[in-house]
Amino acid sequence: MAHTFIQSVIEGDEFYTKVQKNVPPEESSGWTIVLMDRASRFIWEMSCGKKGRSLFEKAIKTLAELVNQTEDITLLTDGERRYGKILFEICHELLQTGMRGRPRKVLKKGVTVRVKNKGSQAHKKGRKRPKYQTTCPQHPETTSHITDKETHANHVEANNSAMRRKCSAYRRKTNTYAKSETGLQRVLNVYWVVHNFLRVHFTTKEVPAVSLGVIECKTTPESLFSAQYI
Repeated sequence: MAHTFIQSVIEGDEFYTKVQKNVPPEESSGWTIVLMDRASRFIWEMSCGKKGRSLFEKAIKTLAELVNQTEDITLLTDGERRYGKILFEICHELLQTGMRGRPRKVLKKGVTVRVKNKGSQAHKKGRKRPKYQTTCPQHPETTSHITDKETHANHVEANNSAMRRKCSAYRRKTNTYAKSETGLQRVLNVYWVVHNFLRVHFTTKEVPAVSLGVIECKTTPESLFSAQYI
């Protein structure tokens, strides 16, 4: 993507399915990370694999490219803190204040990471986490325009629920679960194209790529299959 964006709010979430064998969720290689633009519903990243650092790094590298092309970008997640941790490792800068001592590390100007901690913490010992948190040190010149009420990932979660209805590999039944990680990623790649460039979203009434301004009009299946790859 060579486009430049003024402001963007990205929602991040992950969900899983069984791959080849019925194993516990933490051992499954069918975890899928989705990064979606809130306003246009454009899906920036859709990758599957085991729920480890490598999967999160793959998604965050895509987000890091967006950081360099966006003046004001906010990442919102529901409780998962690894998004912010890895993004901070990749997209931090040293804050030069002119004072003695080692400069403090902060996120780049215009970047914000917020999480909504779900569930009750009454049963947990020790200090309780606030329901809404900014997990990474922000640049002092960054102005956060997201309120607590807007800190959620409801839209991408709704998309993931819809995927369980549309894509049989995510129904987790004996004869419909994904047969391999490679095959599951291939299905995700097809879904990514259909969702972003072919199908009109029922909420925005536009194709996500058109709503985002990446293309002027929606793509037809005929033009998609006749396009030349360079």
